[in-house]
Amino acid sequence: MRRTALASLLAATTALTLAFTMPSRAAEDAVVIPAPAMDAAPASGIQTAVLAGGCFWGVQGVFQHTAGVINAVSGYAGGTKATADYQTVSSGRTGHAESVEIKYDPKKISYGKILQIYFSVVHDPTQLNRQGPDVGPQYRSAIFTTSDEQKKVAEAYIAQLNGAKVFNKPIVTKVGALEAFYPAEAYHQDYLTLHPNQPYIAYNDIPKVENLKKLFADNYIEKPTLVNASKATN
Repeated sequence: MRRTALASLLAATTALTLAFTMPSRAAEDAVVIPAPAMDAAPASGIQTAVLAGGCFWGVQGVFQHTAGVINAVSGYAGGTKATADYQTVSSGRTGHAESVEIKYDPKKISYGKILQIYFSVVHDPTQLNRQGPDVGPQYRSAIFTTSDEQKKVAEAYIAQLNGAKVFNKPIVTKVGALEAFYPAEAYHQDYLTLHPNQPYIAYNDIPKVENLKKLFADNYIEKPTLVNASKATN
């Protein structure tokens, strides 16, 4: 089963089919995990994290409800500019992963806390080249680092979680340097907030936001920080 390519053009019959075929429980459950033993050093100024964890709708939605996040943009990382469009990326042959660029204030949330949320409620890091119902390398679990420090923190955290056997299977998340990030098409931005009743969102992604509120209450904000709102204030 794959996520619909152009969600804005979903037919009513497709939505009804999805609604009646969805199981009664969410595809991915949150996992309570320890905070990272190593974190990035305190810094000033806005920092950037780029994460891939399946469909970018849910990843963006979670971080838009995370305190300290200035902006979270859905997009593509891992491939070239020439192939950074949804239809081409969906082929699974571009090297891109659906990703989210997270701009955050390190005085309000650390890189390590962002990773803790990512591994706990955003996705299942033990699934290889898939996430829930979405299959293909474009849905892989990946951390695109913007500094050597981020790389060290991410790799140390993965080793920590694997060593503690927090998950039933080893983490398959790949860590590599970010070469470029390309924002996705406008209709993908703020998708969770704009379409909360869309069957895919209601089943796969709304539970992630609910888990964020439950497990990371101190980091949760009710009103999402939207891309469109950010543009309007610039």
